[in-house]
Amino acid sequence: MRAHEAGALHGNDAAPTWLPYPADVNTLIDGLWSQTTRRNAEGAVEVGGVDVRRIAEEVGTPAFVLDEDDFRARAREFRDAFAEAFAPHAGADVYYAGKAFLCGAVARWVQEDGLGLDVCTGGELAVALRAGFPGERIALHGNNKSVAELRRALDAGVGRIVIDSLDEIDQVEAVAAELGVSAAVMLRVTTGVEAHTHEFIATAHEDQKFGLSLTGGAAFEAVRRTLEAEHLDLLGLHSHIGSQIFDTGGFEVAARRVLDLVAQVRTELGHSIDQLDLGGGFGVMYNTQHTPATPAALAAGIAGIVEKQCHELELEVPHVSFEPGRAIAGPSTQTLYSVGTVKDVRLGGPHHRVYVSVDGGMSDNVRTALYDADYSCLLTGRVSDAAPEVVRVVGKHCESGDIVVKDEYLPSDVQRGDLISVPVTGAYCYSLASNYNHVPRPPVVAVRGGEVRTLIRRETEEDLLGLDVG
Repeated sequence: MRAHEAGALHGNDAAPTWLPYPADVNTLIDGLWSQTTRRNAEGAVEVGGVDVRRIAEEVGTPAFVLDEDDFRARAREFRDAFAEAFAPHAGADVYYAGKAFLCGAVARWVQEDGLGLDVCTGGELAVALRAGFPGERIALHGNNKSVAELRRALDAGVGRIVIDSLDEIDQVEAVAAELGVSAAVMLRVTTGVEAHTHEFIATAHEDQKFGLSLTGGAAFEAVRRTLEAEHLDLLGLHSHIGSQIFDTGGFEVAARRVLDLVAQVRTELGHSIDQLDLGGGFGVMYNTQHTPATPAALAAGIAGIVEKQCHELELEVPHVSFEPGRAIAGPSTQTLYSVGTVKDVRLGGPHHRVYVSVDGGMSDNVRTALYDADYSCLLTGRVSDAAPEVVRVVGKHCESGDIVVKDEYLPSDVQRGDLISVPVTGAYCYSLASNYNHVPRPPVVAVRGGEVRTLIRRETEEDLLGLDVG
């Protein structure tokens, strides 16, 4: 970790109090970069044995650079950690949350590494099916699934459909009856737990669109209706409390409330629920403020919570499943940009801010604007002996809120043509990418063993104009 007791007194006065002054502005901070990222003998950063300068030359910038070995190692680590923690009980499954980032290659990796796949739209389901992902290992989420999406899911034999409302019980029943099949379903329960995260990614409090309320009685009514439905097979209950969560405290409260419902169903309806999905939302390190737990620590902690609660309620520990997405995809990827304009803006008196403009922006990473997310960055095409300077990395879009990195130290000699990388952009960056200002979306390339492979090609102006039929 970078540390300097003088902190923000160095560089300029724009540094936030949490941002430590770097002893060496060229250092790759442990935890922020994928497992194969390092500086080579020439001072440039390489990933998967590939120099970022070569990537920029071959595919251009901006580009998402995905470390394949890192992604797959993280997926297997979650799979193994939860399997081991719940082995004394009914076991555990891990589903990769495809909304974080999904393409055909990623779907195949997830399949080969023994995880399930969680999708939440017909488009994500289409990617999974084209990649040959087995339907029985797919879970379909979504608060407003269309009839077409439900038909496709049931035709593909998806392993579970997560029902999100009382209305949807009738809808899934009707589609399953039409097709003459039994739909395996879980019910998403709103537990009322406030995850300590941004309002827009906290998903278990009462005042939001997801799930069936425990406190209002909708969750119990949903269980009753599902058990009565001829074409629905109730697998279990689902709970998700939010995203970017660093401890197991929220899971403890949520698990207790869901298991209370399991006990109520056993007592009042005479039915035993033996599957529980506790969602995902495990946090990652975007900068030095964040200290994520390891998969082993998360698995052990949650296993202890579930075991304790089941013992108190005299329940058998259910088969449990989890849905990490960000924690697998996020740290695997960095976004490589080229620097354009560098502008030192005087703010009055001694105050100033250095703006470093790059050739991407909110079209490839809207999270800073959408969630007030904090990112880090690093000069990756070379090393520098210049003094560190606090900068704000901004994009090329016609919005003052087009900020990629709010505050970070870069060498004060950063200039046009330099390459800089923003780490931990594998989750929700490409997935949320847009064509704002008619900017084509960047490519996603996988690097491994000194080779570069394009997973998603760069969009072109021809792609954009091809959609304009007016």
